[in-house]
Amino acid sequence: MPLGNIGKGIKDAVMATVKGAGDVVGTTVNTTRENTVKALQGVRDISKEATGAVTDIVTGAVQGTLEVGTEVGSAAKGAVIGTIQGVGEVTTVTVATLSDTVRAAIKGTSEVGGDVAKAGQGAAEGAIATSKQIGMSLEDAAVSVAQGAIKGTSEVGGDLAKEAKSVVNGTIRGAQEIGGNTIDAARDSARGLIRGTSEVGGDLGSVARNAVEGAIEAAGSVGVKAEDAASAAATGAVEAASQISEASARTVRDAVTGTIAGVRVVVQAPFKGEEKKE
Repeated sequence: MPLGNIGKGIKDAVMATVKGAGDVVGTTVNTTRENTVKALQGVRDISKEATGAVTDIVTGAVQGTLEVGTEVGSAAKGAVIGTIQGVGEVTTVTVATLSDTVRAAIKGTSEVGGDVAKAGQGAAEGAIATSKQIGMSLEDAAVSVAQGAIKGTSEVGGDLAKEAKSVVNGTIRGAQEIGGNTIDAARDSARGLIRGTSEVGGDLGSVARNAVEGAIEAAGSVGVKAEDAASAAATGAVEAASQISEASARTVRDAVTGTIAGVRVVVQAPFKGEEKKE
């Protein structure tokens, strides 16, 4: 989707300030935040027009940072943080805002040929890192971010399973950044991924398994046991799937049961519609 006037302005501003900057993420955050505030203050009816404006803003910011050679994960993280902070200075940030921002970061990255999985990880990390500042619960943020990432990836024809792995990883890292419960973040992210995958008709089992792999991958970097992170992600995935259908619950449970990436995974409890078979 072509950039609108707001997106073009953000892109130009980011390119002018980020190039040669020592702190690329920090510079991207500041520039995007300042220009988001200016852009939204010019919107007559924010409640009606915010979604389109936010999409244009984060797309422009991501593309601007990528065009000056910034690593894609850092570009997405900085753009998402700056956009959310800017929106928060003008109006209330909702779960829909978080979802739309992450979705736009992925789509904007795809439009310039960037790695959407890396963009998803950076975008998730950035969105979760802002949740405390905007007064949103980690649970709500993790679920909405995951759903937005899946929708964005589906819209650009990306690999949902690969995206799931990256998003859980980024969510856990973002939770650690704000002192949140990383185990809960793994579980809630997996819940959102399964919900989003169901909505776009994706492969629930593949997404669930990769969500667990992402939790395992992130565990060491945040100082938690891989078994605990894996169990949390698996449990969240089964929990969400059980709310869709019994068949979905069985599919997801089968996908996350056993050993994954060298870690024995244990789903903590059966859920509605999913009884123990023993």
